[in-house]
Amino acid sequence: MRMEEALAELERVQTQLLQRISKLERSHLPSPSSQNDTVEDTATDTVARLSSILRSNGVPDFSFKRVPSDYYDWPLEARRDALSAASIHHLCKSIVLVNTQAPANVVDCSDRKNSKYYVVVVQYTARFNAEAVKNFLYSLNNGSIAKKKFNMRLAPEETSMELTGYGHNAVTCIGMKTDIPVILDEAIVKLTPDFFWLGGGEVDLKLGIRTSQLIKFINPFIVNCSSN
Repeated sequence: MRMEEALAELERVQTQLLQRISKLERSHLPSPSSQNDTVEDTATDTVARLSSILRSNGVPDFSFKRVPSDYYDWPLEARRDALSAASIHHLCKSIVLVNTQAPANVVDCSDRKNSKYYVVVVQYTARFNAEAVKNFLYSLNNGSIAKKKFNMRLAPEETSMELTGYGHNAVTCIGMKTDIPVILDEAIVKLTPDFFWLGGGEVDLKLGIRTSQLIKFINPFIVNCSSN
C-alpha cells in the first residue's frame, strides 16, 4: 500500500508541475490566439472624448480597439490580424515634426502654411521622406520663404507630449491639445478600402477611421511624402 500511495503522490505532483509549465508557456509565448484577442473593452475617458469629437464633426465611421501590451513587438501581419485591418499598409502612425530652421518669429502653429510644428500621418510600411515635406512647404509659401528656412525633424518626445497631450505610441491627430496642422501622406488616401488604423490616444488603444471622413474633418495637407 505504501508503494502505491507513493506512486499516486508522485503522479499527482508531476501532473501539477506539467500544468504549471503549460500555464507559464501560454503566458510568455505570443500564441496566435493571443494576437487575435483584441480587447473590446474601450470604455475610457479618452474613447468617450474622441468619439464625441468625431461624431460632432461629421465622422460617424470609426472604431476603437484595445490591443495587448506586447502589440509593438508583433510583426505587422499580426497587428493587421488583431485589428482586422484590410492590409498591413492600412496600419499608420502620427509623428510630430519640428522645423528647426524656422524664422525667429515662427514659434507656434498659428499659420498652418508656415507652422513651427506639423503632425504627419504615414504608413508603417512606408519610409517617410522629410525632404518632400520641406519642398511642399516651400512651394506652399510660393517661394516667399527661403528653402533653407525649412528643416523638418522629428520633435523630441517631451515636445510631442506637450503639444498633443499624447505619449509615445499613443499620438493621434484627433483631439490634440494644440491645433497642429496635419499632413496626410498621399499613399494613405489611395488605400482601398479607405479605412485605416492609427494611434488612439493611449498606448494600447487604436483608432480605425474612414479616410474620406477624416479629410473632411481635419482638412489635412495631402502630400506625397513617403516611399516603399
